[in-house]
Amino acid sequence: MTQYAVVDPASGETVRNYDSIGDDALDEAIAAASEAHETWSRSTTADERAEIIRRVADLHTERRDELAAIIVREMGKPLEQALGEVDFAADIYRYYADNATGFLKDEKIELQDAAGDAFIRRSSLGVLLGIMPWNFPYYQVARFAGPNIIIGNTILLKHAEQCPESSLAIEAIFRDAGAPRGAYTNVFATHDQVAKIIAHPRVQGISLTGSERAGAAVAELAGRHLKKVVLELGGSDPFILFSTDDLDATVESAVNARLDNNGQSCNAAKRFIVADELYDAFVEKFTAAITAVQPADPNAPGTVLGPLSSKAAAERLQEQLDRAVAQGATVLARGERKDTYFPPAVLADVTSDMDAYREEFFGPVAQVYRVADESEAIRIANDTQYGLGSYVFTTDPDQAMRVADRIDAGMVWINLVLGDSPELPFGGVKSSGSGRELGRYGADEFVNKKLIRVAG
Repeated sequence: MTQYAVVDPASGETVRNYDSIGDDALDEAIAAASEAHETWSRSTTADERAEIIRRVADLHTERRDELAAIIVREMGKPLEQALGEVDFAADIYRYYADNATGFLKDEKIELQDAAGDAFIRRSSLGVLLGIMPWNFPYYQVARFAGPNIIIGNTILLKHAEQCPESSLAIEAIFRDAGAPRGAYTNVFATHDQVAKIIAHPRVQGISLTGSERAGAAVAELAGRHLKKVVLELGGSDPFILFSTDDLDATVESAVNARLDNNGQSCNAAKRFIVADELYDAFVEKFTAAITAVQPADPNAPGTVLGPLSSKAAAERLQEQLDRAVAQGATVLARGERKDTYFPPAVLADVTSDMDAYREEFFGPVAQVYRVADESEAIRIANDTQYGLGSYVFTTDPDQAMRVADRIDAGMVWINLVLGDSPELPFGGVKSSGSGRELGRYGADEFVNKKLIRVAG
């Protein structure tokens, strides 16, 4: 039986194991979610469901210290960042409590040459399965569950195996906020059980945030059973620097964009593409600044870089780095890994025939590229199977818009990093996934956009 477990990456200690759900209990959970959709969600208004989500937000705020401590213990997130994640999750729930009912208003269609009326009325689909990752245990759930509960969908939530404690804490919050049985249910499901849930006729949609491999497997199953799916997968986001009035501030942004969440963020800047005239100065300052940040106790005040999420994650990143060096990449900086504590590294001279050119480095490893002009920068930025986010730094507004139009990505950030906000849609293209979360678009994925046409 698959074990869900809290293994503190800072110490390697196994805090507690949790058994996966039994098949009978899983059947009961699916039935309860379906019943909740047929009864509760159809007998309450969006405004009433929004009040439950508002209470969910308030409980995140009230329990922020407890919730933050949990994810420091589960995945090594520095405490200040963990508190920030809890606050952001609360903001997302409040955003949808404030706005989702407006997003659900009837959308009038202007008829061309006919009398009468026509409009789109949005309604729930039914039971949804959320498959969530370990790197943002609260934020990822908030952007999926917040809008969908208000819409009237009911949620089965399968979290990462290393996040059982935060999983149960979220479920308790929904229960304490007044959500009825079946509206939000945590399931410690095995991979085989996930396939069973996807195939179940009562389940109408699946949202997964995770690896490209996991996304492909879930999309295949979902397609086989004709289920709606939203995928938010990996990324190898470019950070393109053409010009700047303040190189030190730009370097600070670059470091922040690479090291946020211990470098374990799908939309982190990972490839730094720099105009020739700025390359040497940028690389010198960037290498000094990023290596000045060394991994430390995630509970210590001021820690920016904690341990990686697990021993396996650290070993995987080490193997990628070593392979890049063996294939000819130049190491501008690196330190010595100690268990899960992985110091920042900077690679140069990465060429298209190296594995590192195509892979996502999920941890504090940065690649730097020198480019002669705008066209070469865009070519390198787009020469990847991923297309999640991107960052463009330039003092030329026309160039910023021109480059933004040519980048193959779901998001472009111009002269800023870490600018995520509840109202801004999040998602990618190519192998980075499909669909959007957050903003009004996040409330428009798992809905029945029903046409109603009335004769004149």
